[in-house]
Amino acid sequence: MHSKTSSTESPNVAFKTKTIAKIGILSALAALLMLLEFPLLFIAPFFYKLDFSEVMVLLGAFSMGPAAGIAIEAIKILLNFALDGTMTAGIGELANFIIGCSFVVPAAIIYQRNKTKKNAIIGMMIGSISMTIVGALMNYYVLIPAYSAVMSLDKIIAAGTEINPAITNLESLILLATTPFNFIKAVASSVIAFLLYKRVSGLLHR
Repeated sequence: MHSKTSSTESPNVAFKTKTIAKIGILSALAALLMLLEFPLLFIAPFFYKLDFSEVMVLLGAFSMGPAAGIAIEAIKILLNFALDGTMTAGIGELANFIIGCSFVVPAAIIYQRNKTKKNAIIGMMIGSISMTIVGALMNYYVLIPAYSAVMSLDKIIAAGTEINPAITNLESLILLATTPFNFIKAVASSVIAFLLYKRVSGLLHR
């Protein structure tokens, strides 16, 4: 009886160990990619910086489910907090976590229902739209008010005006800079994840 219990439990333990290991590796890679950020000065002010950390989160969410995606997103943010610090007492990091989850969770839920190429594309499209909307709301109500403690709101808007003269207030900054920036980030991350997934799926599903 003792041997039966151990034989049925050991595969589950091995599965959980592998899953935790994969979540840890993808989180570390995502945190490193988050450090390799760069601005898109043709569309948004310098303080908006693009990184491809969501690629790793999306790969994890597609292979292990939305809960794993949330875990990778959370660990990525915590690692980045430890490596790069914060200017917003953690408020910006919390907002970034919510924005990231708004992208990967809908995409993963749709893909997990039926794991086809079509569903992956639909999931990433819906995730991109979700991230764009949530990103706009979080920037308007949380991120920019938090950053205004470091850089005045007038200077933030002025930085937007330098990129696009039509940006004259917070609303136009969100509409003309934040929204297209987040959409570009989501679409670019989706394309890279889509191209990588088949190549790395063997490793992710071991």
